[in-house]
Amino acid sequence: MAVIGQGHFAQAAVLPAIEQLDDVELTALVSGSDHKLDELGQRYGVTTLADYGQLDELFSSNKVDACYIAVPNDLHAQMTLIAARHGIHVICEKPMAPTEAECMQMIRACEQRRVKLMIAYRLHFETANLVAVEIARGGEIGEPRIFSSVFSMQVRDGNVRVQPRRGSGPVYDIGVYCVNAARYLFRSEPLEVSALKLAGNDHRFSAVDEAFAVTLRFADERVAQFTCSFGAHDRASYQVVGTDGYLTLDNAYGYATDMRLHVEGQHGVKTRTFSKHDQIAAEIEYFARCIREDKTPEPSGWEGLADVRILQAIYQSARFGRSVPIEPIPVRHRPDLGQEIRVAPHEVPPLVDVEQPTK
Repeated sequence: MAVIGQGHFAQAAVLPAIEQLDDVELTALVSGSDHKLDELGQRYGVTTLADYGQLDELFSSNKVDACYIAVPNDLHAQMTLIAARHGIHVICEKPMAPTEAECMQMIRACEQRRVKLMIAYRLHFETANLVAVEIARGGEIGEPRIFSSVFSMQVRDGNVRVQPRRGSGPVYDIGVYCVNAARYLFRSEPLEVSALKLAGNDHRFSAVDEAFAVTLRFADERVAQFTCSFGAHDRASYQVVGTDGYLTLDNAYGYATDMRLHVEGQHGVKTRTFSKHDQIAAEIEYFARCIREDKTPEPSGWEGLADVRILQAIYQSARFGRSVPIEPIPVRHRPDLGQEIRVAPHEVPPLVDVEQPTK
């Protein structure tokens, strides 16, 4: 596997995750920084080092079977198309791409070359979220009716998340987690969205939006509400209220913390803490298994497209000040407890020329 992009997440999570796996070998690193390539190449024993302009040469070298794309969102489609052209399997970070059109390009290119395309929704393999799915669908809290969530952080000034790039800002970067969670907990697709853009006078947000408040209407009069913000204290939680109870998951979207699930339902009150695991190693292990066994990954490119369609409708609603209907993407499979994979956590290694994205 090659890892494309050596930003904070790649260094803190992706590279050490691959190192943990016995049946996946890190064979190439791609970056625009020679210093990162030299330092990380030495640390992980990788001798095939390339910049972005050398992808065609790398992918035709027979040294790579698959790649993990961890570059900014506006480059996802470009990198995927190059990989597909050479028959290289792709696991791509979320959101899949800034637009539906780019998502479809990625899907079609991979289908034509018969390569696997998986979008890196790591929570589809994470125990706490999958247990929440089973509780929501199993009747313990009755019929799920209301989803509410907050995902917020204080983004560091100058971080890539606040640069004027396509696909930047809180909706694409963290709102996608809330959208995806609502979909897998309701096991349904939203029909309509209303969104409000929130902005203060913080200089960090001169090029991107600071926050959004969003309401998604689902069939059977169910509703999902969430707020995503780059300018508020760190929070990452959701609650599902049903006809006979509710569940709350704290630290729901994190990859480096424990999670706490609280349920009040038909069988009383229960609280359970889930210790952190290596979520990235789990999804890469699953992806490698799909390649070996020639299975279509879940989450596929269609799952990524479904979210991007909703993200674009959120921006449209906020821009025009009205609700926007959403044409659902047919989803063949949704995550369940059968996809749970546990890999022991790792320590965060020393980082090269990157810093924590939050204050």
